[in-house]
This record gives sequence, C-alpha cells and structure tokens, in this order.
Amino acid sequence: MELKKIIEALLFVSQGPLKLETIIGITEKSADEVHRAISELKNDCEEKNSPIQIIEIAGGWQFSTKRDFAPFIRKLFKEETTLKLSSSALETLAIVAYKQPITRAEIEEIRGVEVSAVLKTLVEKNLVRTAGRKDTVGTPFLYGTTQQFLIYFGLKSTDELPSLEEINVEEPR
Repeated sequence: MELKKIIEALLFVSQGPLKLETIIGITEKSADEVHRAISELKNDCEEKNSPIQIIEIAGGWQFSTKRDFAPFIRKLFKEETTLKLSSSALETLAIVAYKQPITRAEIEEIRGVEVSAVLKTLVEKNLVRTAGRKDTVGTPFLYGTTQQFLIYFGLKSTDELPSLEEINVEEPR
C-alpha cells in the first residue's frame, strides 16, 4: 500500500498529533520516507485548495481545518470548542509556561497570591501537569505544561512562545 495513503488514514483516525516515531513504528518506513509522504500530503491539500491542512503541532502531525472555517465549526460545536480561563488562570499558566519546571510556592511568589485552586483547575483542564519533585525541603511538586497546552495554543513546542521582551513583559524575580 502507498505510504502516503497509510499516513493519511492514520492522521484521519488519530485523536491527537501523531509523532514521527509512532508513524515509523506502524509503517516500518524510514524517517525520510515518512517526512516525504507527509510533505506530499500537505502539497495535495494545498493544490486542491482543501479546507483541511496537515499541521505540525505538539511534536507530531495532525489534520486541522484552516482558520477561515473556524466560525462555522464553532457554530457546530457551540461551547465545546471554547476553553474559558479566568485572568488568574491565564496568568498562572503563563508563569508555568515560561518558568517550568516551577513549584507552587515559586508561582505564588511571582503572583503574590495563593494559587492552589488555580493550579488544580489547570491540571484538571490538562494544560498543566506535575513534572516531578524539587530536590529541596519538603520535596514540593514541580509543574510544567502538557501536550494539550501545546495543541490548544497551536505550538510545536514551548520554544515557540514569544520572548518576554517581544510581549513587553519584565522578567519576574
């Protein structure tokens, strides 16, 4: 079977981004062959002027609709597609994203307020995860962002976050 069609089928049924290693493991093809097939699939979508595209996100590839179609898709799924976060949750999430791995106490020091409930919400929404423990008194949990965070914000990795200078924010203590 043609590799391009196999990858297209895998991307179609996948619940999230498919990593290169996963595709290689399933197809038993080389990284170069997989990259070539994905590139051809992307070109096919562009040539057909399809509303569907293949994007590289969160360390893998997945099908996505083009932004122009978002208003229609939002109507179809109504509130299901909207993740609502309070300003305190967004601020906490930004601190975690830029300072990870980071402890709750370190976040509270930066924000100046208690963040246990906000962190719990971010963990429940799968945007933040525990990323181990800090080797210090009490061995507190360290927090970091998740793959879902990358998907939600359309990032390949946290390296794509704008620098603090770009968004005109002073570096916290």
